[in-house]
Amino acid sequence: MSDTPPTPLRVGVVGLGFAGTTALDAFSSLPGVEVVALAGQEQPRLDELAESRGVPNRYHDWEDLVARDDLDVVTVGVPNHLHAPIAIAALSSGKHVFCEKPLAPTGALAQQMVDAARANDRVLEIAFNHRRRADVQYMRRYLDEHDIGRIYHARSSWRRRSGIPGLGSWFTNREMAGGGPMVDLGPHMLDIALFLMGEPRVERVSAVAYGELGRGGRGGSAAAKTTGGNRAFEVEDFASALLRLDTGASLQLETSWAGYSADEEDIAVELLGSTGGVRLFVRNYAVDDTIRIYGDDAGAPVVTIPTVHVPAGHHLAVIREFVATVRSGEWANAYGDYALHRSRVIDAVYQSADEHREVEVA
Repeated sequence: MSDTPPTPLRVGVVGLGFAGTTALDAFSSLPGVEVVALAGQEQPRLDELAESRGVPNRYHDWEDLVARDDLDVVTVGVPNHLHAPIAIAALSSGKHVFCEKPLAPTGALAQQMVDAARANDRVLEIAFNHRRRADVQYMRRYLDEHDIGRIYHARSSWRRRSGIPGLGSWFTNREMAGGGPMVDLGPHMLDIALFLMGEPRVERVSAVAYGELGRGGRGGSAAAKTTGGNRAFEVEDFASALLRLDTGASLQLETSWAGYSADEEDIAVELLGSTGGVRLFVRNYAVDDTIRIYGDDAGAPVVTIPTVHVPAGHHLAVIREFVATVRSGEWANAYGDYALHRSRVIDAVYQSADEHREVEVA
Protein backbone atom coordinates (compact mmCIF):
# COMPACT_ATOMS: atom_id res chain seq x y z
CA MET A 1 0.00 0.00 0.00
CA SER A 2 1.45 3.36 -1.06
CA ASP A 3 2.17 6.06 1.53
CA THR A 4 2.07 8.73 -1.16
CA PRO A 5 -0.48 11.37 -0.17
CA PRO A 6 -3.39 11.87 -2.58
CA THR A 7 -3.15 14.60 -5.17
CA PRO A 8 -4.53 17.81 -3.64
CA LEU A 9 -8.09 18.68 -4.57
CA ARG A 10 -8.13 22.04 -6.32
CA VAL A 11 -11.13 24.18 -5.40
CA GLY A 12 -12.70 27.30 -6.90
CA VAL A 13 -15.02 29.35 -4.69
CA VAL A 14 -17.84 31.47 -6.15
CA GLY A 15 -19.29 34.05 -3.76
CA LEU A 16 -17.87 36.62 -1.34
CA GLY A 17 -20.61 36.83 1.29
CA PHE A 18 -21.14 34.75 4.42
CA ALA A 19 -21.71 31.48 2.55
CA GLY A 20 -18.79 31.94 0.19
CA THR A 21 -16.40 33.03 2.93
CA THR A 22 -17.44 30.17 5.22
CA ALA A 23 -16.83 27.65 2.43
CA LEU A 24 -13.52 29.28 1.53
CA ASP A 25 -12.26 29.02 5.11
CA ALA A 26 -13.56 25.46 5.57
CA PHE A 27 -11.99 24.09 2.39
CA SER A 28 -8.73 25.94 3.12
CA SER A 29 -8.49 24.29 6.54
CA LEU A 30 -8.60 20.72 5.23
CA PRO A 31 -5.40 18.79 4.47
CA GLY A 32 -4.87 17.94 0.84
CA VAL A 33 -7.22 20.69 -0.36
CA GLU A 34 -6.12 23.86 -2.12
CA VAL A 35 -8.38 26.83 -2.85
CA VAL A 36 -6.81 28.20 -6.03
CA ALA A 37 -9.51 30.51 -7.41
CA LEU A 38 -12.10 32.95 -6.09
CA ALA A 39 -14.87 34.77 -7.98
CA GLY A 40 -17.13 37.66 -7.04
CA GLN A 41 -18.27 41.03 -8.32
CA GLU A 42 -17.43 43.25 -5.32
CA GLN A 43 -13.84 44.08 -6.25
CA PRO A 44 -12.62 45.42 -2.87
CA ARG A 45 -14.04 42.37 -1.08
CA LEU A 46 -12.62 40.03 -3.74
CA ASP A 47 -9.15 41.53 -3.34
CA GLU A 48 -9.30 41.50 0.46
CA LEU A 49 -10.41 37.88 0.67
CA ALA A 50 -7.95 36.63 -1.94
CA GLU A 51 -5.04 38.41 -0.26
CA SER A 52 -5.92 37.51 3.32
CA ARG A 53 -6.56 33.83 2.46
CA GLY A 54 -3.73 33.46 -0.03
CA VAL A 55 -5.91 32.59 -3.04
CA PRO A 56 -3.73 33.08 -6.15
CA ASN A 57 -6.41 33.59 -8.81
CA ARG A 58 -9.37 35.96 -8.69
CA TYR A 59 -12.21 36.53 -11.16
CA HIS A 60 -14.96 39.08 -11.54
CA ASP A 61 -17.22 36.65 -13.44
CA TRP A 62 -18.02 33.14 -12.27
CA GLU A 63 -17.94 31.89 -15.87
CA ASP A 64 -14.19 32.53 -16.04
CA LEU A 65 -13.56 30.56 -12.86
CA VAL A 66 -15.70 27.60 -13.98
CA ALA A 67 -13.91 27.58 -17.35
CA ARG A 68 -10.61 26.63 -15.69
CA ASP A 69 -9.67 23.07 -16.59
CA ASP A 70 -7.54 22.46 -13.50
CA LEU A 71 -10.29 22.56 -10.86
CA ASP A 72 -11.72 19.48 -9.17
CA VAL A 73 -14.41 21.28 -7.16
CA VAL A 74 -16.53 24.42 -7.47
CA THR A 75 -18.34 25.69 -4.40
CA VAL A 76 -21.39 27.91 -4.89
CA GLY A 77 -22.27 30.54 -2.27
CA VAL A 78 -24.26 33.20 -4.13
CA PRO A 79 -27.90 34.35 -4.32
CA ASN A 80 -30.32 31.48 -4.94
CA HIS A 81 -31.15 32.28 -8.56
CA LEU A 82 -27.50 31.74 -9.54
CA HIS A 83 -27.14 28.28 -7.97
CA ALA A 84 -28.44 26.34 -10.97
CA PRO A 85 -26.51 28.05 -13.80
CA ILE A 86 -23.20 27.91 -11.94
CA ALA A 87 -23.64 24.34 -10.70
CA ILE A 88 -24.81 23.00 -14.05
CA ALA A 89 -21.90 24.65 -15.87
CA ALA A 90 -19.41 23.28 -13.34
CA LEU A 91 -20.87 19.76 -13.36
CA SER A 92 -21.01 19.73 -17.16
CA SER A 93 -17.31 20.58 -17.30
CA GLY A 94 -16.42 17.65 -15.04
CA LYS A 95 -16.21 19.36 -11.66
CA HIS A 96 -17.79 18.31 -8.38
CA VAL A 97 -20.07 20.91 -6.77
CA PHE A 98 -20.72 21.94 -3.19
CA CYS A 99 -23.74 24.26 -3.14
CA GLU A 100 -25.28 26.47 -0.48
CA LYS A 101 -28.92 25.69 0.32
CA PRO A 102 -31.49 25.75 -1.14
CA LEU A 103 -30.47 23.60 -4.06
CA ALA A 104 -32.32 26.05 -6.34
CA PRO A 105 -35.27 28.48 -6.14
CA THR A 106 -37.57 25.90 -7.78
CA GLY A 107 -37.82 22.14 -7.97
CA ALA A 108 -37.54 22.26 -11.76
CA LEU A 109 -34.13 23.96 -11.58
CA ALA A 110 -33.05 21.60 -8.80
CA GLN A 111 -33.97 18.69 -11.08
CA GLN A 112 -31.72 20.09 -13.80
CA MET A 113 -28.83 20.25 -11.34
CA VAL A 114 -29.32 16.66 -10.22
CA ASP A 115 -29.63 15.54 -13.84
CA ALA A 116 -26.33 17.26 -14.65
CA ALA A 117 -24.61 15.57 -11.70
CA ARG A 118 -25.88 12.16 -12.79
CA ALA A 119 -25.11 12.67 -16.49
CA ASN A 120 -21.53 13.71 -15.73
CA ASP A 121 -21.03 11.36 -12.75
CA ARG A 122 -20.00 14.10 -10.37
CA VAL A 123 -20.84 14.74 -6.72
CA LEU A 124 -23.47 17.37 -5.93
CA GLU A 125 -23.72 18.14 -2.22
CA ILE A 126 -25.76 20.75 -0.39
CA ALA A 127 -24.79 22.71 2.72
CA PHE A 128 -27.21 21.03 5.12
CA ASN A 129 -24.87 21.76 7.99
CA HIS A 130 -27.47 21.88 10.78
CA ARG A 131 -28.05 18.12 10.68
CA ARG A 132 -24.36 17.86 11.65
CA ARG A 133 -24.93 19.70 14.94
CA ALA A 134 -23.81 17.57 17.87
CA ASP A 135 -27.29 17.64 19.44
CA VAL A 136 -29.01 16.56 16.22
CA GLN A 137 -26.47 13.76 15.81
CA TYR A 138 -27.09 12.72 19.44
CA MET A 139 -30.83 12.53 18.77
CA ARG A 140 -30.26 10.42 15.66
CA ARG A 141 -28.11 7.97 17.66
CA TYR A 142 -30.68 7.91 20.46
CA LEU A 143 -33.45 7.02 18.01
CA ASP A 144 -31.26 4.27 16.51
CA GLU A 145 -30.64 2.77 19.95
CA HIS A 146 -33.99 3.35 21.70
CA ASP A 147 -37.51 2.51 20.64
CA ILE A 148 -39.99 5.36 21.04
CA GLY A 149 -42.65 3.44 19.15
CA ARG A 150 -44.24 4.61 15.94
CA ILE A 151 -43.40 8.22 15.18
CA TYR A 152 -46.81 9.51 14.16
CA HIS A 153 -46.25 13.28 14.19
CA ALA A 154 -43.38 15.74 14.23
CA ARG A 155 -42.97 19.50 14.49
CA SER A 156 -40.06 21.41 13.00
CA SER A 157 -39.68 25.19 13.08
CA TRP A 158 -37.27 28.08 12.82
CA ARG A 159 -38.78 31.33 14.08
CA ARG A 160 -37.49 34.86 14.44
CA ARG A 161 -39.01 37.86 16.18
CA SER A 162 -37.37 40.37 13.85
CA GLY A 163 -34.99 38.83 11.35
CA ILE A 164 -35.80 39.58 7.71
CA PRO A 165 -32.27 39.36 6.19
CA GLY A 166 -32.17 42.64 4.31
CA LEU A 167 -35.38 44.45 3.42
CA GLY A 168 -35.04 45.47 -0.22
CA SER A 169 -32.23 43.00 -0.89
CA TRP A 170 -32.25 39.92 -3.13
CA PHE A 171 -33.57 37.95 -0.14
CA THR A 172 -36.96 39.63 -0.51
CA ASN A 173 -37.16 39.41 -4.31
CA ARG A 174 -39.23 36.41 -5.44
CA GLU A 175 -37.34 35.84 -8.71
CA MET A 176 -33.89 35.94 -7.13
CA ALA A 177 -34.64 34.13 -3.85
CA GLY A 178 -37.55 31.89 -4.76
CA GLY A 179 -39.39 32.79 -1.57
CA GLY A 180 -38.93 34.01 1.99
CA PRO A 181 -38.21 32.05 5.18
CA MET A 182 -39.67 28.81 3.79
CA VAL A 183 -36.95 28.67 1.12
CA ASP A 184 -34.31 30.26 3.37
CA LEU A 185 -34.81 28.48 6.71
CA GLY A 186 -37.24 25.78 5.64
CA PRO A 187 -34.72 23.52 3.85
CA HIS A 188 -32.71 23.18 7.08
CA MET A 189 -35.75 22.38 9.22
CA LEU A 190 -37.19 19.96 6.68
CA ASP A 191 -33.81 18.28 6.36
CA ILE A 192 -33.36 17.83 10.12
CA ALA A 193 -36.86 16.40 10.55
CA LEU A 194 -36.66 13.95 7.64
CA PHE A 195 -33.14 12.92 8.71
CA LEU A 196 -34.32 12.16 12.26
CA MET A 197 -37.43 10.36 11.02
CA GLY A 198 -35.46 8.03 8.75
CA GLU A 199 -36.02 9.76 5.40
CA PRO A 200 -39.74 9.27 4.78
CA ARG A 201 -41.11 10.82 1.58
CA VAL A 202 -43.50 13.75 1.75
CA GLU A 203 -46.57 13.00 -0.36
CA ARG A 204 -49.00 15.90 0.20
CA VAL A 205 -48.82 19.43 1.57
CA SER A 206 -51.33 21.94 2.91
CA ALA A 207 -49.83 25.35 3.61
CA VAL A 208 -50.37 29.03 4.33
CA ALA A 209 -47.99 31.96 3.88
CA TYR A 210 -48.14 35.63 4.90
CA GLY A 211 -46.04 38.74 4.34
CA GLU A 212 -47.72 41.13 6.73
CA LEU A 213 -44.68 42.70 8.39
CA GLY A 214 -42.31 42.73 5.45
CA ARG A 215 -44.77 44.45 3.14
CA GLY A 216 -45.11 47.18 5.76
CA GLY A 217 -41.35 47.66 5.97
CA ARG A 218 -41.16 46.06 9.42
CA GLY A 219 -39.34 43.02 10.77
CA GLY A 220 -35.91 43.72 9.33
CA SER A 221 -32.88 42.34 11.13
CA ALA A 222 -30.77 45.02 12.78
CA ALA A 223 -27.67 42.98 11.91
CA ALA A 224 -28.54 42.57 8.22
CA LYS A 225 -27.11 44.92 5.66
CA THR A 226 -29.45 45.75 2.80
CA THR A 227 -27.68 45.01 -0.48
CA GLY A 228 -28.65 44.85 -4.11
CA GLY A 229 -30.90 47.91 -4.32
CA ASN A 230 -34.32 48.88 -3.02
CA ARG A 231 -36.47 46.00 -4.22
CA ALA A 232 -40.09 45.51 -3.27
CA PHE A 233 -40.95 42.94 -0.61
CA GLU A 234 -42.33 40.11 -2.77
CA VAL A 235 -42.03 37.07 -0.51
CA GLU A 236 -43.58 35.77 2.70
CA ASP A 237 -42.24 36.49 6.18
CA PHE A 238 -44.16 33.58 7.76
CA ALA A 239 -45.19 30.17 6.40
CA SER A 240 -46.68 27.07 7.97
CA ALA A 241 -47.38 23.70 6.35
CA LEU A 242 -48.81 20.33 7.29
CA LEU A 243 -46.94 17.59 5.45
CA ARG A 244 -48.39 14.09 5.02
CA LEU A 245 -45.70 11.38 4.78
CA ASP A 246 -45.63 8.03 3.03
CA THR A 247 -45.33 6.31 6.44
CA GLY A 248 -48.76 7.58 7.46
CA ALA A 249 -47.13 10.10 9.82
CA SER A 250 -47.37 13.88 9.59
CA LEU A 251 -44.96 16.79 9.98
CA GLN A 252 -45.76 20.39 10.87
CA LEU A 253 -43.18 22.70 9.26
CA GLU A 254 -43.10 26.37 10.25
CA THR A 255 -40.71 29.18 9.38
CA SER A 256 -40.77 32.85 10.29
CA TRP A 257 -38.50 35.80 9.63
CA ALA A 258 -40.61 38.17 11.70
CA GLY A 259 -43.69 38.19 13.93
CA TYR A 260 -45.10 39.82 17.01
CA SER A 261 -44.48 36.86 19.28
CA ALA A 262 -42.29 35.74 22.15
CA ASP A 263 -39.72 34.21 19.84
CA GLU A 264 -36.42 36.05 19.51
CA GLU A 265 -34.76 33.32 17.47
CA ASP A 266 -35.36 29.65 18.02
CA ILE A 267 -34.96 26.35 16.25
CA ALA A 268 -37.18 23.47 17.40
CA VAL A 269 -37.76 19.88 16.33
CA GLU A 270 -40.06 17.50 18.21
CA LEU A 271 -40.89 13.89 17.40
CA LEU A 272 -43.96 12.26 18.97
CA GLY A 273 -43.75 8.48 19.25
CA SER A 274 -46.31 6.04 20.57
CA THR A 275 -44.06 5.14 23.54
CA GLY A 276 -41.79 8.17 23.86
CA GLY A 277 -40.72 11.46 22.42
CA VAL A 278 -37.70 13.68 21.80
CA ARG A 279 -37.36 17.43 21.46
CA LEU A 280 -34.61 19.75 20.27
CA PHE A 281 -34.99 23.41 21.27
CA VAL A 282 -32.25 25.89 20.40
CA ARG A 283 -32.83 29.47 21.51
CA ASN A 284 -30.49 32.10 20.06
CA TYR A 285 -28.04 29.47 18.77
CA ALA A 286 -27.58 27.85 22.19
CA VAL A 287 -24.80 25.30 22.50
CA ASP A 288 -25.93 23.53 25.70
CA ASP A 289 -29.14 22.19 27.28
CA THR A 290 -30.97 21.78 23.96
CA ILE A 291 -32.41 18.23 24.21
CA ARG A 292 -35.32 16.73 26.14
CA ILE A 293 -36.29 13.05 26.04
CA TYR A 294 -39.82 12.16 27.20
CA GLY A 295 -41.07 8.84 28.49
CA ASP A 296 -42.70 7.28 31.53
CA ASP A 297 -41.78 4.97 34.36
CA ALA A 298 -44.55 2.93 35.99
CA GLY A 299 -47.06 5.38 34.57
CA ALA A 300 -45.27 8.49 35.84
CA PRO A 301 -43.88 11.03 33.32
CA VAL A 302 -40.09 11.08 33.01
CA VAL A 303 -38.01 13.80 31.36
CA THR A 304 -34.35 13.12 30.62
CA ILE A 305 -31.96 15.98 29.90
CA PRO A 306 -28.73 14.64 28.39
CA THR A 307 -25.53 16.65 28.60
CA VAL A 308 -24.61 17.49 25.02
CA HIS A 309 -22.36 20.39 24.06
CA VAL A 310 -22.58 21.76 20.54
CA PRO A 311 -19.19 23.04 19.40
CA ALA A 312 -18.79 25.19 16.34
CA GLY A 313 -17.77 23.54 13.10
CA HIS A 314 -20.82 21.77 11.68
CA HIS A 315 -20.35 23.65 8.40
CA LEU A 316 -16.82 22.28 8.28
CA ALA A 317 -18.23 18.82 9.02
CA VAL A 318 -20.43 18.72 5.91
CA ILE A 319 -17.57 19.97 3.73
CA ARG A 320 -15.24 17.36 5.22
CA GLU A 321 -17.81 14.67 4.36
CA PHE A 322 -18.13 16.09 0.84
CA VAL A 323 -14.36 15.92 0.32
CA ALA A 324 -14.31 12.34 1.62
CA THR A 325 -17.08 11.39 -0.83
CA VAL A 326 -15.22 12.98 -3.75
CA ARG A 327 -12.02 11.13 -2.82
CA SER A 328 -13.85 7.82 -2.40
CA GLY A 329 -14.77 7.65 -6.09
CA GLU A 330 -18.18 6.22 -5.10
CA TRP A 331 -20.54 8.84 -6.44
CA ALA A 332 -23.61 6.89 -7.56
CA ASN A 333 -25.63 7.94 -4.50
CA ALA A 334 -24.21 11.46 -4.27
CA TYR A 335 -26.02 13.29 -7.04
CA GLY A 336 -28.17 15.41 -4.71
CA ASP A 337 -31.42 13.42 -4.97
CA TYR A 338 -32.29 13.87 -1.29
CA ALA A 339 -31.89 17.64 -1.64
CA LEU A 340 -34.07 17.56 -4.75
CA HIS A 341 -36.89 16.01 -2.71
CA ARG A 342 -36.62 18.86 -0.22
CA SER A 343 -36.84 21.38 -3.06
CA ARG A 344 -39.93 19.62 -4.42
CA VAL A 345 -41.53 19.83 -0.97
CA ILE A 346 -40.81 23.56 -0.70
CA ASP A 347 -42.33 23.99 -4.17
CA ALA A 348 -45.48 22.24 -2.96
CA VAL A 349 -45.65 24.48 0.11
CA TYR A 350 -45.72 27.59 -2.06
CA GLN A 351 -48.18 26.06 -4.52
CA SER A 352 -50.52 25.08 -1.71
CA ALA A 353 -50.31 28.52 -0.11
CA ASP A 354 -50.92 30.26 -3.46
CA GLU A 355 -53.84 28.01 -4.46
CA HIS A 356 -55.40 27.58 -1.00
CA ARG A 357 -55.58 23.80 -1.28
CA GLU A 358 -53.71 20.62 -0.48
CA VAL A 359 -51.29 19.60 -3.25
CA GLU A 360 -49.25 16.52 -4.08
CA VAL A 361 -45.47 16.68 -4.06
CA ALA A 362 -44.02 16.22 -7.55
